[in-house]
Amino acid sequence: MTARLWTSKRAAIATALANVFKDIDGTGSYLTDLGNNSHPILKFWDEINEFPAVHIGIGTERREYQGGGYKDRYLTITVRCYVKGEEPTVSLEKLLEDLETVIENNGRLAYLDSSSNTQYTHDIQILSIDTDEGVLAPLGVGEIILQVHY
Repeated sequence: MTARLWTSKRAAIATALANVFKDIDGTGSYLTDLGNNSHPILKFWDEINEFPAVHIGIGTERREYQGGGYKDRYLTITVRCYVKGEEPTVSLEKLLEDLETVIENNGRLAYLDSSSNTQYTHDIQILSIDTDEGVLAPLGVGEIILQVHY
């Protein structure tokens, strides 16, 4: 029998988010082909070898305790995107637009809890979007900060 690796709800949400970003394939309304290069672990620009790339970092969590043992959880997630090319600011804006579309379409995101039961987030909100403004050309680095309510 193989031991099952335990994962937290926070890590499961990051993994689910990375998986839905893999839908960005340059077809339909998507402007970028991410080539499945989306990962639930944060890396920095000097560690990236394949472009475009999306990496997700789990941040702080805030809780609001309700009656009856129920609690609302609010998780901050950083989505960092990397592009490389002749016009990195244009490529980065296209990728950010695609990520924003996926986030807006998946506010009620399905993820697996530690017992492999499907759970859903209540809502995902974009708190901020920022870029390097072309300073790192030919690389482009963007960041989206999310608040996940689950």
